[in-house]
Formats: sequence, structure tokens, C-alpha cells
Amino acid sequence: MASFSFPDVWAWIQNLPPITEWRKDSMSVCICCLSSSQPSLKLSISKNPQSSFFSLSIVADFSLPISLWNSKPFKLNSACAKLIDEETISYLFANFVKDVLNYCPNRSTSTLKIPKIDSLNNFKDIFNISFLTLTFLICIYEAPADLRSQCLNTLKNQLACPRSRESTKLLARLIGSNLEEQWMRSVNLAITNWIMELQANNHTLKTPSSLFSYAISTVGLWKVQLYCPVIAMDVEKSTNPSPPDERLWFSLKHHQLEGVIQLNYRLMVREKWVDVIVNVDNIRCDVMRIVTETLMTERGAGTSEKHFPSRVSLQLTPTLQTNVLSVSVSKSSENPIREIGSEKTLEGSFDPPNSVGLKVSVGETMTMSLKPWKFEQSVYGNSAILNWFLHDTGDGREVFSSQPSKMAFIQPKAWFKNRYSSAYRPFTRQGGVIFAHDEYGDNVWWKVDKGAMGRTMEWEIKGWIWLTYWPNKHRTFYSETRRLEFRETLPLTLA
Repeated sequence: MASFSFPDVWAWIQNLPPITEWRKDSMSVCICCLSSSQPSLKLSISKNPQSSFFSLSIVADFSLPISLWNSKPFKLNSACAKLIDEETISYLFANFVKDVLNYCPNRSTSTLKIPKIDSLNNFKDIFNISFLTLTFLICIYEAPADLRSQCLNTLKNQLACPRSRESTKLLARLIGSNLEEQWMRSVNLAITNWIMELQANNHTLKTPSSLFSYAISTVGLWKVQLYCPVIAMDVEKSTNPSPPDERLWFSLKHHQLEGVIQLNYRLMVREKWVDVIVNVDNIRCDVMRIVTETLMTERGAGTSEKHFPSRVSLQLTPTLQTNVLSVSVSKSSENPIREIGSEKTLEGSFDPPNSVGLKVSVGETMTMSLKPWKFEQSVYGNSAILNWFLHDTGDGREVFSSQPSKMAFIQPKAWFKNRYSSAYRPFTRQGGVIFAHDEYGDNVWWKVDKGAMGRTMEWEIKGWIWLTYWPNKHRTFYSETRRLEFRETLPLTLA
């Protein structure tokens, strides 16, 4: 198939001719053309002959065209030289964003506020990526079967290209973190539905940008934000190659991982070298459902049946190591808390007066507790490696690399039962984990030659996150562990 480039919708709208030059009541541009013998997707702008209102629509161009999406009507500004003025462009952009967010089943009340377009750099790219994303979702949910398969494959390649990913990062910054989460839940719900459809038809087509991440470096902070639908994560191990029962399968697949990596950095200039010091500010991993609670209850095994984080690993590496003298860590291992004690009791009683004897019983109890999360630091070359491991507090084994016995699955007091409501839970009530600087604030530092002063060095943050499922309340022996990998590069100016 020939390569496909998504049209510059921004430029097409900007260059529309004056209304007096229109020969018909509508104009269109192809947004997904497969071949001359097949139908295509088109973006069309139409005027109302009875008024000065216009609207945009995405149309499946069959012999009898099918409208898949329509914008809200907007009014032509007769005082403006262009057909569509800046205010209308802003209106259209808000329309695109809100219609993507409408696919998010658990929307919040956050409002979309857009600054003036002329104050924004790269707004053209932001406008185009918002429309490309909307087209992708419309194609998943609305396109006819004989059009959607090839169009989706074409659109997903456009979403996965470097320029689109960079534009999505700009869009995320513009709409703010609250709407960003809803945006990603909308997109990843659509991707989840598409993957489930492909799996049901035994297709193995690789899906688009299943992991979306971006990084920020500013005022002493490195931040990485990432999102990934659970269904798109690689399965490392499971109890059975076949899926679990249908209700549990529905619950497990309709979640996404939302992660935040926040590291603080600072520089200390010495006489002959510079110390680059990095410590953990906040690491947050949440497994969030992407369908409504009602639907999860009706079709799934309930909201409490989902994966949980079982291991997080970060690797921090200066990409150019010519001036790096050494790397040091401050904690190689944090031993689990052990509380071992013994208590002996003596109980005695006299028999009734008519009998002879003394009854005595002796009891001894021992208790031991293990801290569920263990933190380790290590070094590989000039890379600092930070690891968080979740352990089964019953037997001390690592969760991500082990599998409990069937007897453990049916024990009502096992630690992973009622894991989101127990007072001794190793997770937040929402089912995620937070590693903060008060507990994991030990420093990692690099000694850098002072000749690097004034230069901008880059640090690569590479990470892996493991999610594990063990049954919570649902009666099943199924378990699995999935993993994702991310990689971001962040700049640091030695000044």
C-alpha cells in the first residue's frame, strides 16, 4: 500500500475561498484515501443556503455518502477577509477536543480554557493532531466495516509517527493535566475496543502508540508522564495461555496504567568537579478503569478485579559520558521489617472437690511481619538503577516473578484478598502506589568534570513497570503479570 500522509487540515481551512467563489454548497478534502477503487474518508464543509451558518463533517464517501460526524454549526463572519476567522478556529478546536472527551465514560467537570491562538506556538500542529485523534476515534466507533479496517491501519501509523507524538505532547500541555487524563482515557478506551475486536477475529495487527509518554525538565524537576491500556502491555507470564472467564476478562482489559515519575535534581559546584544530585520526589502508578462503574458491574467481575503494580524499575543514564567521572548511590538494599516475638501462656484449673488433679496447658505464639515494598539501588556502568519490589507478606516472595498456589487463592485472609479495603493494604484505596521522597528520598549523584560547565547534558530515563493480577474477590485461579517499557531523554544545563 502506498504511504499516506494525513492532510494539513489547518491549512485547508485557512485557504478556503470566499463564499462568493463557491460553486456548490460544500467543499471537501480527502483525509484517508486508500485507492481509487475504494471509498474514502473526507472532511467536508457545508453552508446552509438559508443562513450564514457553516458546519464541518467527516463523511464516508460511498456512492451514497454516509455522515459519521458533524461539528456544531458556526457563523460566518462577514467582516473578516478570511472565510473562517481566528475566533471560529478556536471554536472548532474546542469542538474537536470536547467530542474526543465525550468518549470518556467517567468525565469530570473540568472546563476547557484556550488562550488566544496568536499567543500559542505550533497551534497549527495542535489543531491538526486534535482532528486526527478525533478522526481515529470516529473511525473505530462509526465507520462501516468495509472502510474502517484499512483506514484504522492507516490512521494509526499517522498517530504513531514522531511528529504526531510531539504534537500530542503540546496538546496535553495546552488542555491541562485534568483534561489530559480524560483525553487519554477516551483514546485508550477506543484502542482497547479495537484490540479486543482484533483478538476476537484472531488478528495480530500491532496497535497504535499503545504507550504514550512525555517528559518535562524545568526548575530542578524532571517529570515523565505515561499512559498505557492494560490490554496493550506485554504478558510476561500467566497461569493459562487461554483467557479467563468472560466477566473477569472484561474487567481486566478495561483499565489503563497512568504513571508519573518526578525526580528532583540540583547541582553543587566543587573546586574541580560538579555534583549532579538526583532524588525521588514522587513516583505514582495508578490502574484506572476506562468504563463506567455500572458497566463494569453489569458485564465485568466488579471494580475491584484489576491488576496492581508489583514492580517499578528506573534506569538513569547520562547519554554522553565523556565528562562523567563516577556515579554513586546511597542505599544498596532496604531490608524488610521483621518483628519476631514469642509469647508463652500458662493456664491452670482445679477439678471439683470430689476429684483429684490439676489441669495445665501451655501455649506459644510467634509473629513476623514483612514490609510489602522493598527498595534497592544499584549501579551499572554510569547508570543508576532504582528498583521497587512488592513482596507477598505471607511467604516473602516477590510478587511479579512468583505465582501463589491454588490453596493460597482460596484462603480468605491472604494479603491480596480485599487488597483495596484492608487496613494493611500495600496500595492506595484506588489501587495504585505512591513512592515519595520521605521514604525513598536517598540521593543518586554523578561526579562530572568541571570542563563540562556551561554545556547541556542529556540524561536518559528508561523504565519498566510490572502489573500483576491475583484474584481479589472473584472466584478464579487465574493470575498474570504484564510489563511495559518507556524511555525519555531530559536535558540538564551545567551552569
